[in-house]
Amino acid sequence: MKRFKIKINKNEEQLIKFLNDNELDIFTFSELLDKKDLNIDYLQMTLANLVRRRLLIRLEKGKYCRHNFRDEYVIGSVLASGGIIAYWSALNIHGLTEQISNTVFVQTPKIKKDKTVLGIAYRFIKVKDSKITGIEKWGYGNHSYFITNREKTIIDCFDLPQYAGEFPGIVRAFVNNGWEEKKLIEYAEVVGNKAAIKRMGYLCELFELPYLQFIDFAKSKVTRTIALFDNNSPDIGQYITQWGLRLNIEEEDLLNMKSY
Repeated sequence: MKRFKIKINKNEEQLIKFLNDNELDIFTFSELLDKKDLNIDYLQMTLANLVRRRLLIRLEKGKYCRHNFRDEYVIGSVLASGGIIAYWSALNIHGLTEQISNTVFVQTPKIKKDKTVLGIAYRFIKVKDSKITGIEKWGYGNHSYFITNREKTIIDCFDLPQYAGEFPGIVRAFVNNGWEEKKLIEYAEVVGNKAAIKRMGYLCELFELPYLQFIDFAKSKVTRTIALFDNNSPDIGQYITQWGLRLNIEEEDLLNMKSY
């Protein structure tokens, strides 16, 4: 059986050459328009033709990637303008958890609807602009993305644990790894979740972690308001007044989480 080579027109050929020469595997329509050295008539039609020929994939309106590009973290950061890989996904990338998620979690200052692209689920979590801090750039060139650093990641996970896997996994990640104490305090102050800070301070004392400055900082956040240690557990258990917490998990079970 003869194989027929797909014929492409001059504009399509020129665009593919431009992508090859500039090593662009993922891009937006706006980015191409800004390229002064790319002079193609009917750019939008050219892109549509290449998508139809399966040489490009349209991720969503105005956003494209090459047919074989599958880096879910880069894709996630492109889907959400200004998006940052965070929470459970960042825990995995930093090697802080063995729990695997089929969802990519992206922190963003703008509202964006969750979606599935190329078989991967993307969850977009909007936060205040002031919480967008502690960011690193990973990868290189067109294959790069932004991710929360280790300390900001663990603070974010205690702030919004529903996006970070099972609670024991967050506790285990915190107590089994070393942290830059000043960064923990800096990001905890920015995020401003007093209940999360109290939980982390209590864990530092319980597991005798060497973070005396963080413990003092956390104690300064204690008020008369009592928070549950685990929001997903029943409202029962002893009160730890010095931490403003209700320990609704047995202390022995907490200690066992270190090697759970």
